[in-house]
Amino acid sequence: MKILLTGATGYIAQRLLPVLLENGHIVVCCVRDRYRFNIKKYATPNVSVIEADFLNEESLRNIPNDIDLAYYLIHSMSTDSGDFGRMEEICATNFKNRIEETNAKQVIYLSGISNADELSKHLSSRKNVELILSSSKYALTILKAGIIVGSGSASFEIIRDLVEKLPIMITPRWLKTRCQPIAIRNVVEFLVGVIGKPETYNHSFDIGGPDILSYKEMLLRFAKIRGLKRSIIIVPFMTPKISSYWLYFITATSFALAKNLVNSMKIEVTCKPNNLAMLLGIKLIDYDTSIKLAFDKIEQNQVLSSWKDAQTSDKFSKGFSTFMEVPVNGCYKDIRSLRLENPAFSLEKIWAIGGKTGWYYGNWLWEIRGILDQLAGGVGMRRGRKSDNEITTGDALDFWRVVLADKNEKRLLLFAEMKLPGEAWLEFKIDEHQILTQTATFRPLGLLGRLYWYAVLPFHGLIFRGMIKNLAKTEVEK
Repeated sequence: MKILLTGATGYIAQRLLPVLLENGHIVVCCVRDRYRFNIKKYATPNVSVIEADFLNEESLRNIPNDIDLAYYLIHSMSTDSGDFGRMEEICATNFKNRIEETNAKQVIYLSGISNADELSKHLSSRKNVELILSSSKYALTILKAGIIVGSGSASFEIIRDLVEKLPIMITPRWLKTRCQPIAIRNVVEFLVGVIGKPETYNHSFDIGGPDILSYKEMLLRFAKIRGLKRSIIIVPFMTPKISSYWLYFITATSFALAKNLVNSMKIEVTCKPNNLAMLLGIKLIDYDTSIKLAFDKIEQNQVLSSWKDAQTSDKFSKGFSTFMEVPVNGCYKDIRSLRLENPAFSLEKIWAIGGKTGWYYGNWLWEIRGILDQLAGGVGMRRGRKSDNEITTGDALDFWRVVLADKNEKRLLLFAEMKLPGEAWLEFKIDEHQILTQTATFRPLGLLGRLYWYAVLPFHGLIFRGMIKNLAKTEVEK
């Protein structure tokens, strides 16, 4: 079967794609920017990639007509600008109009559970998309999930941040709200299981795990599994805005996403009973087991996707290729070079930079810069990195975004997503003469940008000099 997979760089799609390929399907991956999709890691001719922006109807002409099925895995919940409800409406309408012109017989949409009388803006938007996608030209199957638990998922990482950072939590009332979490493995099983099943055509199914828990119970059970003793005190006076800031400063989420999450977390999301799991032969995984399975993947360094990688600055709306050519004119640069005794080892060091590894010099200064950025409304240093030793274009890396990672060319290029009066790049490259060149580039915006560069120049001199020296050290010296 030939399948169109939208949102192919997103958290769910990256888990779904390998399973579709294993089942022998031909998959056309639909992305806004092909540079963010690492097609090289799929050693099969059955996967291809096309570019399409669902806000731009004309770009959807790239979708082939001979597809049999399409997944709709697009949402705009974490956007920092604009009305995400309106954006989702436009995307869904454009998608439907184009798919109706193809040979697709089925569309599968992953939505959110929306059984409460009063819905958040996020859940209302999801429900509206369900109505838009309904068509007489194809069968629509809707799967509606609540909290998804898996390594790298937003829910898992936010809970992990809260539990591991806070021995005592002063929390808002929404921690009493009940939900029905589901393991990412089960989500993928449902998404694959409904393919070509007439019983699921033009029907909607709530999917959840076997446990119904409050958010407080989820936090405490997570702590117990991790062997941590935690106390939670619920107070009545935390407003949604205060709750959003609470999530933003303690976890790795953006403020836009924190605000939407808080509004959704006030709504109970439990499933209406159905027989879909029985029909598809799916064994539901309980919450405790899903947590343990997630940590198994983390400990084995096998996290396939992370919600953090799906969050990108609005600056990247024109594509990553725009930032791959580092500007020269009107820029300040810090360029340092060293000859390497062991280029292969230094390359591995470069590919492990950031996250738990750190930045090889002055990590406490990097942390201070991250705190200042977070106070200014930026991403800070909280995002870390998805894998300890692998980097691909589009990955989040502390407060940087990977715009180019080519190990064969021995080049890594990062673009700063911190709050800055300008734009910044950091590049590492090893040439054929075994010389490592480390280049920091800053393109200032107005007078404030120029003042900023000179204000941080002493710190840059210290940090960048120490960083390249430690990157050049041999394994024995380490």
